[in-house]
Amino acid sequence: MKKEYDFSKMKSIKNPYAKYLKKQITIKINDETIKYFKNLAKETGITYQNLINLYLTDCASSQKKIKINWKS
Repeated sequence: MKKEYDFSKMKSIKNPYAKYLKKQITIKINDETIKYFKNLAKETGITYQNLINLYLTDCASSQKKIKINWKS
């Protein structure tokens, strides 16, 4: 093993799989929902965006379906 390595000529290579990890989107979420996840973030130390992602991932993996009652 060398004492020192010269990285000055090294090329910067982007991770080719990074674009498959997460996709940035725009979504409208009501204030109360955001407040809920921000409070939960303070308790857990996990960012609220990651908490929302974890919750939605859990819903998708368990194929949870929302029950909606439309009142007439």
